[in-house]
Amino acid sequence: MKNSLLYFCFMIVSLASQAQAKPSYNQYVLNNYILNPALSGIENYTDIKISNRNQWNNIDGHPVSTYLSIQGPIGKSDLRTSATSFQVPGENPRGKQYWEDYTAPKPHHGIGFIAMNDKAGYISRWSAFATYAYHKPIGLRTTLAAGFMAGLSSINVDRSKINWGDTDPFDPAVDIANGLIKKIKPELGAGLWLYSADYFAGLSVLNVIPGKVSFAQKNDKASYYEPNYFFTAGYRLNIAEDFNLIPSVMVQYWRPQLLGAHINAKLQYQDKIWVGGSYRYGDLVSGYSGMAGVFIGNTLNVSYSYEVATSNKMRAYTGNTHEIMIGFVLGNKYGDTCPKNVW
Repeated sequence: MKNSLLYFCFMIVSLASQAQAKPSYNQYVLNNYILNPALSGIENYTDIKISNRNQWNNIDGHPVSTYLSIQGPIGKSDLRTSATSFQVPGENPRGKQYWEDYTAPKPHHGIGFIAMNDKAGYISRWSAFATYAYHKPIGLRTTLAAGFMAGLSSINVDRSKINWGDTDPFDPAVDIANGLIKKIKPELGAGLWLYSADYFAGLSVLNVIPGKVSFAQKNDKASYYEPNYFFTAGYRLNIAEDFNLIPSVMVQYWRPQLLGAHINAKLQYQDKIWVGGSYRYGDLVSGYSGMAGVFIGNTLNVSYSYEVATSNKMRAYTGNTHEIMIGFVLGNKYGDTCPKNVW
């Protein structure tokens, strides 16, 4: 029974990879940039994020997702016209007065770069993208950004890691050749991002070009690249002078008729620490998670999340999921200790 369930779980991962669903991240709200290129250059500084996610760690060959993202503005200038525009000792730099004085940034450009690596058993995928966005105010406090991304993705199948059991190791569905099988394809993405002092909303599509690659001995095609659609929205609630509550949601859809959704809430104390929780619903596997993070000065931030499956039986065999993210800030000329536009 245990072996059957583990095999079932691994097949779920393999099928998700074949449908080319983008990786799932509990901490998407901290770096929506990896899902939407329109966020390129949204802040006043160059933002660097490094993330590692170990999913279902009781399973041999469990999914592991790692990424590095770098993005920053070009020609961006914010109005800092008074002493209270900077942090004042003893005052909350993200308090009520700060948000009342918030104004949309002037038109500017943003660029960035993303490198990802996803592994699940004998299937792995690496991706590298460049991104560009243009931010234009459409009101005194509201900005609309549009962006796109372009790069390469590679699907790799390592036959040497496949446990064939009693089956034929020369299954033509995986190719007759031994060793590593690689297929490289171009990848495009695009997105829109609407943001203000109190809310944000975004729509993006990744894997724009549907692609098909074959790992079989014959010319039969297996779908490996399908468009992934993302809708994200969040709202900032000022519940006290020192506390902001940010509920958000992210919905992901990809063919064939698969759906995933995250419901997230983050409570932040000043611009120093935060805690949060989320529920992830999926056509594959759902889960609950708890999260926490800290801003260490104005150059470093660290966050961690811990997720468990909703089903006790599934949890017993799959184990839990750990995700950690480290952020670095470069060129922070205004001394911001936490993000201004994505919170």
